[in-house]
Amino acid sequence: MKLIKVFIQSNMYIALAAVFLTVATQLQLGSNPQWHPYLFLIFFATLFEYNLHRLITVITNKEVLQDPKHKWVNNNLPAFYFIVAVSVIGFVIAVLLAKNTVLITLIPIALITLFYSTPLTNKSKGLFRLRQIPFLKIFLIAFVWSTITILLPVIHSGISILHTHVLSMLVERFLFVFAITLPFDVRDIDADKQEGLQTIPLHIGENNTMRLANFSLGLCFGICLIHYSYTQQWFIIPAICISVISTFIFFKIKYLKTLPLYHYGILDGTMLLQGLLVFLFYYLCS
Repeated sequence: MKLIKVFIQSNMYIALAAVFLTVATQLQLGSNPQWHPYLFLIFFATLFEYNLHRLITVITNKEVLQDPKHKWVNNNLPAFYFIVAVSVIGFVIAVLLAKNTVLITLIPIALITLFYSTPLTNKSKGLFRLRQIPFLKIFLIAFVWSTITILLPVIHSGISILHTHVLSMLVERFLFVFAITLPFDVRDIDADKQEGLQTIPLHIGENNTMRLANFSLGLCFGICLIHYSYTQQWFIIPAICISVISTFIFFKIKYLKTLPLYHYGILDGTMLLQGLLVFLFYYLCS
C-alpha cells in the first residue's frame, strides 16, 4: 500500500495514465501499439509539469509545505528532487529522439502548460498565472490533456488533424477529462475562493457542478457510441462503456469521496483505466 501511495503522490501514476491514453489513441487511429519516443516525451513532460507547481512552492514558499496537500513532498524532499531531475533528463533525451513535426506540435501545448503553473507577470498585486483567468483553469486542463494524448500520435502518423475521426476523438477526450476534473474544482472550492479564482463550482454550486460532470460524461459516451459504430471499431465500444459506467459510479458513491486518494488515485485513475481497457479489448477482439 505504501508503494502505491508513493507511485500516486510522486505523480508517476498520472504520467503513466497520459502514456496509456496516448497508446489508446494509436489503437483508435487503426495502428498497432508502438513505443515511439513521443510516449516517453509525454511521460516525462507530464511527470515534470505535475511536480513543477510543487517545485515552485518548495523554492518560493516553504511554509506551505506544512499543508497536508504537500505532506509527501515535505517528508520526501530528496526523493522529490530526484524525480524532478529524472523527469528533466528523460524529457531532454526524448526530445532528441522525437520527430521534428511532433516537437513543433508540442511547443504551443507545452507553453500553455508551463504558463498554467508558472508566473506570467510579477505585479504589485502578486504573481499572475493563466489558471487565474476566470473559469479558464478547467478548460485548459481538458484542452491540454486531449491535445497532448491525441495530436502527437496523429502528427506522427501523418493523418490530417482536420479529419472527422480525429476531431471526434478530440471532442470525446475533452469531454471525458472535463468531467473528471470538475470534482477537483469542487474539492478546491474553499481554497479557490481564498485565492480569488473564479471557478464553475463557485458560481453554480457543488450539486450543479456534479450534474454538469455527469452530463459531460454522458455526452462523451453518446458521441463514442455513434463514432465507433460508424467506423466499425467495435472493440472500443465495450472499453468506453466500462470506462464511463465505472466513472459514473465513482461520482456517486459517497464512501469513495471520503478516501484520502479519491481524487489523485481514483479519479485520475479513470484515465489510466480507459487507456488500459482500450488496450485490453484491442487484443481480446483481435
